[in-house]
Amino acid sequence: MRIFRLLVVSLCCFSCLGQLPSQDILALLEFKKGIKHDPTGFVVNSWNDESIDFNGCPSSWNGIMCNGGNVAAVVLDNLGLSADVDLSVFSNLTMLVKLSIANNSISGKLEKSLGTFKSLEYLDVSNNLLSSSLPSEIGNLASLKNLSLAGNNFSGAIPDSISGLASIRSLDMSRNSLSGPLPSSLTRLGGLVYLNLSLNSFTKGVPKGLELMTELDVLDLHGNMLDGKVDPLFLLLTTASHVDLSGNLLVNVAEDQKKFLGGVSPSLKHLNLSHNQIVGSLVGGGEAQAFGSLKVLDLSYNQLFGELPGFNFVYDLEVLRLGNNKFTGPVPNNLLKGDSLVLTELDLSGNNLTGPISMITSTTLHTLNLSSNQLSGELPLLTGSCAVIDVSRNNFQGNLTRLVKWGNVEFLDLSQNQLTGPIPEATAQFLRLNHLNLSHNSLNGSLPRAISLFPKLTTLDLSFNGLDGPLLASLLTSETLKELHLQSNAFSGSIEFLPLTNITNLLVIDLADNELSGEFPDGFGSFTGLQTLNVSRNNFSGSLPSSFGNLTNLNSLDISGNHFTGHLPENLADSLQSFNASYNNLSGVVPDNLRRFPTSSFYPGNSDLQFPNPPPGSRQGQAGNSSNNHMRTIVIVAIVVSCVAALIILILLVVFICHKRKSKRPLPVVTTKDASRPSTYPSSIGGRDRASGLTVSAEDLVRSRKGLSSEIIDPEEKLAAVTGFSPSKTGHFSWSPESGDSYTIDSLSRLDVKSPDRLAGELYFLDDTISFTAEELSRAPAEVLGRSSHGTSYRATLENGLFLTVKWLREGVAKQRKEFAKEAKKFSNIRHPNVVGLRGYYWGPTQHEKLILSDYISPGGLASFLYDRPGRKGPPLTWAQRLKIAVDVARGLNYLHFDRAVPHGNLKAANVLLEGPDLNARVADYCLHRLMTQSGTIEQILDAGVLGYRAPELIASKKPLPSFKSDVYAFGVIMLELLTGKCAGDVVSGADGGVGLSDWVRFKVAEGRGAECFDAALVAEMSVPAADKGMKEVLGIALRCIRSVSERPGIKNVYEDLSSI
Repeated sequence: MRIFRLLVVSLCCFSCLGQLPSQDILALLEFKKGIKHDPTGFVVNSWNDESIDFNGCPSSWNGIMCNGGNVAAVVLDNLGLSADVDLSVFSNLTMLVKLSIANNSISGKLEKSLGTFKSLEYLDVSNNLLSSSLPSEIGNLASLKNLSLAGNNFSGAIPDSISGLASIRSLDMSRNSLSGPLPSSLTRLGGLVYLNLSLNSFTKGVPKGLELMTELDVLDLHGNMLDGKVDPLFLLLTTASHVDLSGNLLVNVAEDQKKFLGGVSPSLKHLNLSHNQIVGSLVGGGEAQAFGSLKVLDLSYNQLFGELPGFNFVYDLEVLRLGNNKFTGPVPNNLLKGDSLVLTELDLSGNNLTGPISMITSTTLHTLNLSSNQLSGELPLLTGSCAVIDVSRNNFQGNLTRLVKWGNVEFLDLSQNQLTGPIPEATAQFLRLNHLNLSHNSLNGSLPRAISLFPKLTTLDLSFNGLDGPLLASLLTSETLKELHLQSNAFSGSIEFLPLTNITNLLVIDLADNELSGEFPDGFGSFTGLQTLNVSRNNFSGSLPSSFGNLTNLNSLDISGNHFTGHLPENLADSLQSFNASYNNLSGVVPDNLRRFPTSSFYPGNSDLQFPNPPPGSRQGQAGNSSNNHMRTIVIVAIVVSCVAALIILILLVVFICHKRKSKRPLPVVTTKDASRPSTYPSSIGGRDRASGLTVSAEDLVRSRKGLSSEIIDPEEKLAAVTGFSPSKTGHFSWSPESGDSYTIDSLSRLDVKSPDRLAGELYFLDDTISFTAEELSRAPAEVLGRSSHGTSYRATLENGLFLTVKWLREGVAKQRKEFAKEAKKFSNIRHPNVVGLRGYYWGPTQHEKLILSDYISPGGLASFLYDRPGRKGPPLTWAQRLKIAVDVARGLNYLHFDRAVPHGNLKAANVLLEGPDLNARVADYCLHRLMTQSGTIEQILDAGVLGYRAPELIASKKPLPSFKSDVYAFGVIMLELLTGKCAGDVVSGADGGVGLSDWVRFKVAEGRGAECFDAALVAEMSVPAADKGMKEVLGIALRCIRSVSERPGIKNVYEDLSSI
C-alpha cells in the first residue's frame, strides 16, 4: 500500500514539473520584454501565460511555428515593432530553422552567440535598426541557406570566416555601412545563387574568382567605392545573368581601351557598369559577339569615346543606356529603325553626337533620350512607337509641322533647340500627351486653341519663346494641368475667366515677363491647390483680389514689376516661403504675416507702403514738411562731422597699434612679386565694384610662419583664432554670423578668391524652376555671408528679386570640367525639406571662375543662433527648438544616406541653416568632396579637425574620404553643441587644463556630473521632467555617435531614437 501511495505522489510531482514553461517559451518571453511598441498587438496580445500549451512549444502564439515540442520558426515581418532586444535569446531555441523579423524598428547587435544557431536555415533581419560589426562566428552557421542583413547599420569588414556558410544560397548585406575590401573567401561559397552587397562603403577591387562560382545568378555590388579594374575574364566566363557594378570607381585595363566590351558570357542578360571611370571605345570588330545575349546594357556616366557601332545582328538587346560619355559621330540607323533590334529604351544623352535624325521607324522603341548632344537638321519625320521623346539641348532647326505625323507620344521635350514658327493646330496624335516642353526656342505666333484640349496634359512649358497674342483662359481651367510655364514671351491683353466651380489641379503658374494687362482676375482664388504663382514684370493694374486668401497652399508669390495699387491682402497664406511685391504702387500697412520677409520684397516702388516699425533701408516716411527736412539736414551734418572725427581718431589708433606690433617682432621677407599682387573682392558677383585693401598671399603667410616659429600672438589674434570674430584691420577677413566659420592665420592663405569684371562662362541649371543668364548674375548685388576652405559664399539678389547663395570656389579645389559636371548632375533631383537644394553651377573660362548656386536660406546658420557670442541672433534657443533642429538634421542626413546613398562629408553647425520663423533646419554644403580634388577633400577634413567635427578614423588615413560613419560623428558633436551651447572648436577649461568639447562632456559624464554639461540657458527648463529626460536621452545618443567607428550607430538608428523622444 505504501508503495502504491509513493507511486501516486511521484506521478503528481512529475505532472507538476511538466507544467513548467519550456526553455523555448522562456526565450520567447525574454524577447517580448524588449518590445517597446507593438501597434497591431500581434505579439503583445498573443504571447502571454494564459495561452501557453505546456507541451514545450506555444503553437497558438502569433508568428510561432512548431515541430513537435520545439519552436521551428519565428516570423514577425512587417509589424511595425519597435524594440531593443538581445538577439542571442534565440540561441536557446535549439531546433530553430527560420527566424524572420524584417521591416520593423528593432535595434540591437549580432552577438558571438549567433554561431550557436546550428539548425538555422533562414535568417532575415532586414530593414531594422540593428548595428555592430559582423562577428566572425557568423561562419559557424553551416546549415544557413538564406541570410539577409540588408537595410541596417552594420559596420566594419566582412569577416573571412564567411566562407564557413557552406549551405548558403542567398546572401544580402546591402544598405549598411560595411567597409574594407571584399574578402576573397566569398568566392569559396560554391552554392551561392544571389549575392547583394550594394550601397555600402567597400573599397579595393572586385575579388578574382567570382567567375568560377558556377551557381551564381545575381551579383549586385553597386553604390560602393570599389576602385579596381573590371576583369574582362569575369564578363566572359561568369554564369550570372544579372551583374550590377554601377556607382563605383572601377576602371578598365589599358589594353582594353581600344575595345572595352570584347565579349560577354552568353548567360549574362543584365549588365550595369554605369557611374564608373571606364575609358575607351565601346567594341571592336565583332560587335555581335561583344553584346552576347544581353537584354540590358548600362554604361552611362563613364568616359567612353569614339563612334558608336552599327549594332548589326544584335537580336536580344532591349535596354541600351550610353548617356553622359564622350561618343561622337552620328546615331546608328539600326538603333532607330528596329529591323533586327527589339530595343524598348535608348539613352544616348550627354554625348557629342552630331548629324540629323531623319525618321524613327522602330515598332518596339518606347523611350528615346537624345538630349544634350549636337544633333542638327529638322525634327524627325516619324517617331515610330516612341511614347517618351527627349531631344532637348540640341541644334534642331525648322518648324513644328512634322509633329503632325508623330505617333502616340506621352512625354515630349524639345526645349533648348533652334525651332521656329508657330505651334500647329493638331491634336489627334497627342491624345495621350502628359508632358510638353517647348521652352527656350524661337517659336512665335499665338497659342492654338487645340493645345488646351489635350485630355491628359499635366505639364506645359512654353517659356522663353516669342509667342504672342492673348492668353488662353482654357489653359487655366484645365482639369488635368498641374504646371503651366509661359514666362518670357510676349502674351498681351487681359486674362478673363470666371471663378471656377470645378476643381483644378494647378500647382504652378508662371506668367512672368510678358505684356499682360488689366486687372488681376478674381478667379485665381479658385486655384486652391496652387503652390507657386509668378506674374512679375507684366502690366497688371488695379487692386489685388481678396480671393488670394483662398490660396491656402501657396508657398511662392511674385507680383513685382506691375502697376498694382491699393492694399496688400490681409489674408495671404501663412505657408508663403517666398514673396515679392516690389516695383508696384501699393499703399497702406504691410500685413502681420508678411513682415517676416525682407524689405526687398516690398521696395523699391510702393512709396506709400508702410511698416508699423519701419525696417532699416525702407523707403517709408520719405515725405515730410520743410521744417522736418531742415531739422533732418542739421542732424545729418552733425552725424557726418562726428563720424569724420571718430574716423580720424580710429586711423591714428590703428597706426599706433601697428607701430607697437612692428617693434615687437621681425617682419617677414616679402618679394616684389608678392607685394605687387592685387587683391579684389566682389561687391557684386561679377566684381564690378571693388574694395581695395591689403594683399595677403599664400607665399607671404607660409614664409612668415616659418620665420616666426616662436611668434607670440597678440590678444586680438588669439580672439580671432578661438572665436572666429576678428576686429578686422583690412576689412577682408572678418567673421560672418551667417557662416560661423573661424579662421586662424594659417587659414588666411586659402581665402584668396579673385573675380573677373564679368561672368563670361556658362551657367548650368540643375532644375527647371529658375533661369537667368551669366550676365544677369554678374549684375546681381552680392553680400558676403562667410568664407571656408572652399572659397567665399555670397548672397546674390537677382533682378527678379530671387535670392541665391553663390559659393565662389577658390582656385585649384574643383575637379576637371567633365568630372565636375558628371558629379554635379547627380544633385539635380535632390529635393528634401531638410536639405538645401542645389540650383546650378557656373563654369568660367579661367581656373578661378567656378561657382555653385544654391537656395538662400534665411534667417541663417545654427552657429549664429546657438553660440553665446557678439552678434548672436535672438534670444537663446529653447529646448523644444534644439530638439527639433536635431531631428530635422537627422532626417536630412537619413535622406542623403539611404535615399541618395551619399555621405554629407562637411557637416558642422555652420552648414546647418535655419529657415523661417519656425527655424526649420536644413543641411547645406553636402557632397562637395565629390566635386573637389583629393587635396581639396583633405583640406576640408583638416578644417573639420580644427573646428572639432573630424571623426578619429580620418586622422590615420593617408587618403581620408568622408563616410556615413564620419557624418554620424560630426552630427554627434553638433548635438553636444545644442546641449551645451558651446562651440565644438572652443577649448573648454577643466580641472586638468583645456580640452575639446567632446572630451569635456565625456569627462563630466564619467564623473557622474553630466547635468553640468547643459547650457545655462536650459537650466530653467530642466525643472520640467519631460524636458530633463529628453536632454539626458539626447546626451546619450550624442555620446554613442562619437564612439569608435565600429561601435558608432548608423544615422537611421539615430534618427529613429531622436524622433521617439
